[in-house]
Amino acid sequence: MMDDPTLLRYSRQIMLDEVDIEGQERLQAAHALIIGAGGLGSPAALYLAASGVGRIT
Repeated sequence: MMDDPTLLRYSRQIMLDEVDIEGQERLQAAHALIIGAGGLGSPAALYLAASGVGRIT
């Protein structure tokens, strides 16, 4: 269950039919591994963090 600040933060994604609340909760429970923080890894880490991925290693 997401609290009010989390719902507000990810409200744009939750409004999408492809994501909705269930999808956002799955994103929060997900784990992503980034190997290398160069030209591709650095922006990928920012996008993953902004999308709400739970753990980024």
